[in-house]
Amino acid sequence: VQLQASGGGLVQSGGCLRLSCATSGTGFSINTMYWYRQAPGKERDLVASITSGGSTSYADSVKGRFAISRDNAKNTVYLQMNSLKPEDTAVYYCNVDLVRSRYGRSYNYWGQGTLVTVSS
Repeated sequence: VQLQASGGGLVQSGGCLRLSCATSGTGFSINTMYWYRQAPGKERDLVASITSGGSTSYADSVKGRFAISRDNAKNTVYLQMNSLKPEDTAVYYCNVDLVRSRYGRSYNYWGQGTLVTVSS
């Protein structure tokens, strides 16, 4: 199982970006999918999550500006980021909880991270 994140880049304050993270491999079913971020010198924080049923949750700092979604057919999670602020600058990581059919248990996997830089 591998996670490949993409979509980061440099954007001006007030701009928008859309992050994607595709999960590849076979023999699994994905439960909850997450986006985290880590700013320079800070801890990694949860930004948003989405369950297999489509229920979403957001950090207070991004509510109303970011939207998480998923395409179950593509095993892909998205993060639409609008009205970006300089304080949103961070490396964004995707993360998934999934069940591997062969072992019948849950595993947690991280993507490699994608850098988002918001200039003022």
